[in-house]
Amino acid sequence: MKQSIYTIIKNEPLTSAVYRMVLAGDTSAITKAGQFINIKLEGLFLRRPISVCDYDEKTITILYKIVGKGTAAMEKMPPQTHLDVLTGLGNGYDTAKSGSAPLLIGGGVGVPPMYRLAKELLAQGKIPTIILGFNTKEEAFYVEEFTQLGVKVMVATADGSLGTKGFVTDIVKTLSEYTYFYTCGPEPMLKALSACTLTSGQLSFEERMGCGFGACMGCSCATKYGNKRICKEGPILEKEEILW
Repeated sequence: MKQSIYTIIKNEPLTSAVYRMVLAGDTSAITKAGQFINIKLEGLFLRRPISVCDYDEKTITILYKIVGKGTAAMEKMPPQTHLDVLTGLGNGYDTAKSGSAPLLIGGGVGVPPMYRLAKELLAQGKIPTIILGFNTKEEAFYVEEFTQLGVKVMVATADGSLGTKGFVTDIVKTLSEYTYFYTCGPEPMLKALSACTLTSGQLSFEERMGCGFGACMGCSCATKYGNKRICKEGPILEKEEILW
């Protein structure tokens, strides 16, 4: 974990509720797809944990949805705003277990970490398939960005306005030739995927956090090996260890 001051260089809408923010600063503590950052916001007691969508030597890209006071405040921040940010949080995805044809599944605000993961897998010579889930076409984002990576992208929307009508699980159930799966999204989606996937996999949990680095025990999850802190031992857990 590393605490640094970052500068907003871009903060733009992708949909009516989802924004892309690019932060300039020290990214040395970020080592894997699936890690998250924790942002301090003026006037709010708790930092806001946001998954990393992408990063390079000088910038971090995050995608966030306006759901409360914290993200509503972020939406109004102009370029050149400075933010106190903790980076390098969480365990990140283990790509060594992926096999040659992994399946990546993102639901809603669980989509962002799948982008960096797809890039890392491609760099290792793996060929991932991407499934993205949204409620409506209007809420969909980053479909084109994934397509530009040269991977197969499938989309499910609850109302059928884009791609397959239904949920990501409806697409997963039609597939059989994948070697492993990675996912991030709301807990009901993760539970459903654990039940319908044919292989082992890694699931990233979205959880309200107090400290973000394992001190407060406020985000524990029951596993076969005892309680694990989502912010410290997670947010990524393996399919077989989770006690639903």
